[in-house]
Amino acid sequence: MPRIRWFTRTSRIIALCSFANFINSADRVIMPIAIVPMTDIFNWTLYSQGWILSAFAFGYLTSQLLGSFWATKLGAKNVLISSVLLWSIATFITPLLAGSITALVICRIVLGFAEGLGLPTIFHLFAHSIPVEERSRAFSYLLASGSVGQTVASVVCPHLNWEACFYWFGSIGFFWVMLWYSFYPGDTFPGEETLPLHMPKVISHNIRWADFIFSKPLWAIYTAHFAMNWSSYIIMQWLPTYLSRYLGGNAHSLSLTAVPYIVNSIFGVISGHIADGLLGKKNWSVLNVRRLMTSIGLVGPALFLAIFCVVDNLALALILVSISMGLSASNSAGHLSNHVDVAPNYAGTTFAISNTIATIPGILCGPVTASLVTASDGKWIKVFLAATFINLTGAFVYFTNSVATQLL
Repeated sequence: MPRIRWFTRTSRIIALCSFANFINSADRVIMPIAIVPMTDIFNWTLYSQGWILSAFAFGYLTSQLLGSFWATKLGAKNVLISSVLLWSIATFITPLLAGSITALVICRIVLGFAEGLGLPTIFHLFAHSIPVEERSRAFSYLLASGSVGQTVASVVCPHLNWEACFYWFGSIGFFWVMLWYSFYPGDTFPGEETLPLHMPKVISHNIRWADFIFSKPLWAIYTAHFAMNWSSYIIMQWLPTYLSRYLGGNAHSLSLTAVPYIVNSIFGVISGHIADGLLGKKNWSVLNVRRLMTSIGLVGPALFLAIFCVVDNLALALILVSISMGLSASNSAGHLSNHVDVAPNYAGTTFAISNTIATIPGILCGPVTASLVTASDGKWIKVFLAATFINLTGAFVYFTNSVATQLL
């Protein structure tokens, strides 16, 4: 069977990985939408709904480091295609297991576990296959595709039967597997040594876990990632509630919550091209570009969230939060790309650690937000000012401790 040669080898890898992240992000937002009609059918209590929704996080947290380890030992391509297949199966069979809460919770854990393998594996793959002058663009497309996936699922799923949501998006995952075989019919599972390495890498055989835990430059990345996700989770989890309860939004207004994700996708691609353009200029170092893009991605949203929390006009609020999410996309060309600068041989591992730490906001921002709003008699200003403070702290830590030279 002849190979399909629509793109260069690098472009094919970026396109397939971005498509995989599109599916990954879309699949994880189906249940929060579908659980509303499902609850009406199965009469689940609020407690049961909580377990069903949170089961994903349990699986997601457990597989971050495994994804990096398996990518190194088994090959990133092998792990990626297996993870996409597993999470697509878990998505597709969800309606079949909905009659049993126990089975559904287990299915959700499997879904989270499989999806948790995705990004660390892709980071490892990018580190070994994408030239340094194209990495900002590659990571921008990768993360922008995730925002597009969330947007598409958020817009499409409310208009489909709840079972169809899982069947359709599960089937898209199966299509991705077939697409991979179309591009790589004969070397779907090659060893990592067949991937082109575009920069010299000195592989140390004396790397210890302490090197990942006690490195200031790595903690600069971890801190920036934590700060970015805190604001992102606040918006993702609480924006509909805030718009409806505090700003009086109706059903039509709430459908516009997809707009920030669209803006995020567009800004992500633009920021990647800008970063790569700056890297092509002699007076811009890799470190300066990473710091600039991270500062835009953290300080910008911090300022707009501070303004957002004192605005009582729905349209203006949506504009401000959309700009905030758009500027946040600059992080893809900042600290998120910095992994392959400082640890090209261990980018999957460093990202796995970073993503595990950055998942903590997803667990904490729910109860913390509820506590702050309750203590403030229904006012949200403390919630968004806290996010502003965390963003500014993350930007300061990154700017003062980051490097762009290879450490591991």
